[in-house]
Amino acid sequence: MALKNYKPTTPSLRFTVGQTHGDITDSKPCKRLLTARKRASGRDNTGQVSVRHRGGGVKRHLREVDFRRDKVGIPARVAAVHYDPGRSANLALLNYIDGEKRYIIAPEGLAVGALVMSGPDAEPNTGNALPIEKIPLGLFLHCVEMVPGRGAKIARGAGNSCQLMAREGGTATLRLPSGEVRIIPTRCMATIGRVGNAEWSGTKFGKAGRKRWLGIRPTVRGVAMNPVDHPMGGGEGRTSGGSHPRSPWGKLAKGGKTRKPRKTTSKFIVKRRSK
Repeated sequence: MALKNYKPTTPSLRFTVGQTHGDITDSKPCKRLLTARKRASGRDNTGQVSVRHRGGGVKRHLREVDFRRDKVGIPARVAAVHYDPGRSANLALLNYIDGEKRYIIAPEGLAVGALVMSGPDAEPNTGNALPIEKIPLGLFLHCVEMVPGRGAKIARGAGNSCQLMAREGGTATLRLPSGEVRIIPTRCMATIGRVGNAEWSGTKFGKAGRKRWLGIRPTVRGVAMNPVDHPMGGGEGRTSGGSHPRSPWGKLAKGGKTRKPRKTTSKFIVKRRSK
């Protein structure tokens, strides 16, 4: 898909950058793979707001995506490429020869009519899912598992991919999209290729209303509030807060470590992500 600029017939279209959606198939999504989602507008089970700045938005159905690729040795044909309102990547609808239908993340270059398969006997072609121990070194992967059998967790967004750097014993070394180098068991499944729809990162919403369609509410700066509402509020005239940036509850917002210092999985990280 390519990016397109709109004629500025309205003030918002002057800054909007969209996509052509030329790769998406003109067909309705598979009904049996749709599920309704009940949203609580960022509130917990007691009704209190636990996640701020969320609420409203258009109604959407969740797509059931096959992140495990556990239909081993059964070939499937790509029937369509569909849009998913809940993620940046598109979905590929697979029709297996036994009659079952499943959605997978659509990789770059996977066309309608192509054959894909999962399992250790599959060829290392785009869209096929194999254990990492069967994948040649240097290939780019997506939808990579972190624990065997738990489903893909890494490189699922549009345009993302990992590179298989090395393999020794029962572990493999991968370079993640963030630049982090991590060790993963070779029994984990991974899909060959990069995630498609890489141009998604170049889109521009153009207006605030489009954020509201996604269920994102406005965010008010803390320095624009009163002292009773935020620790950075108040002051005569425009001030920068008078203190270090912090959350409405007083927690410092910059420079703090976000990862637990004694997390058990830290031993699998060879190199931290590049800054």
